[in-house]
Amino acid sequence: MPVQPLKFADHWMFIPGPVNVDRAVREAMAHPPINHRGAEFKQLFEALRPKTQWLFRTSNPVYFSTSSAVGIMEAAARNCIARRSLHLVNGAFSGSWFEISRACGKEADAQAVDWGCANRPEQLREMLMSGLYDTVCMVQSETSTSVQNPIAEMAEVLREFPDVVFCLDTVSALAASPVEVDRWGVDVCFASVQKGIALPPGFTVFSVSEKAMQRARGVAGRGFYFDFLVFEEFAQRSNTPTTPSVSHMFALNTQLDRIRAEGLENRWARHRRLAEMSQQWADERYGCYAEAGYRSDAVTAVINKGTLDIGKLNAHLAESGMVVAGGYGPLKDSTFRIGHVGETRPEQLQTLLDEIDRFADA
Repeated sequence: MPVQPLKFADHWMFIPGPVNVDRAVREAMAHPPINHRGAEFKQLFEALRPKTQWLFRTSNPVYFSTSSAVGIMEAAARNCIARRSLHLVNGAFSGSWFEISRACGKEADAQAVDWGCANRPEQLREMLMSGLYDTVCMVQSETSTSVQNPIAEMAEVLREFPDVVFCLDTVSALAASPVEVDRWGVDVCFASVQKGIALPPGFTVFSVSEKAMQRARGVAGRGFYFDFLVFEEFAQRSNTPTTPSVSHMFALNTQLDRIRAEGLENRWARHRRLAEMSQQWADERYGCYAEAGYRSDAVTAVINKGTLDIGKLNAHLAESGMVVAGGYGPLKDSTFRIGHVGETRPEQLQTLLDEIDRFADA
């Protein structure tokens, strides 16, 4: 039986990612291929860089990787860890970054807190005072648990240790929550594009400070595909080291214009309103998994007390063209997740919440 194509206008994904993509962005992605070593690509590259710097709130150079964000997790390990890294772990993705660094042959330690909890600045300070670490890696919005770490407070601690390279995963934060690379002193900041930026998956944007680039110059074994120095060498010629997804770059160019038209602060505020709606509903009906005061603007992990069969819920929601996400990893059966990121509007989220209530009360 042939697979029937999805009708975009008839469905809406309330999952943490991939997310729905605006028609104008999809049309931009359908731009005919161009020579990625030609003059037209150079113009596209030079248009995209300042727009992406604006999104990151940085004057640091930015780069484009045809990979998932995991690629830049590996890049941070290979380029920045000279002696030993400290990973702040509070969920699946921060834990994966720790494992990635070790898989790259790097010395690494995990400062882990219970899932559902945020990492704390006082714990970070205590670990850094040991003098063991030259790199710190943390996640702003932990998608598996819906915890949002207090990055501004963490950044204040890191200012006390100027030789430590600060690497930050903003995968489910960028374009949804405030990300302030220069204000926070972030040395490597990255995000894949299928969440807050609301593009199809397969592409990652990242920024690198001069401190991180200088560290890379002294670190052996950087490889090639994710070598920061190679990215910079090609960026000097307004290009990428390897064949990029030019289609993503056309789409990103259009979407950054759309984000600017909405207003970045307005976009943050919209996501905060969506998060408050979702979290208030969850607290009243089931409970939020993430601790109060440290909850993501992009996703809400809802405690499932055994009253909801998520498979049956999604079958019900599919009749209205909607879907939510199950819990992640060990939280598969004890939580479900509502993604409210990208292009979602409050009226759409309210429709979803009403439909879940209708299903639960039936």
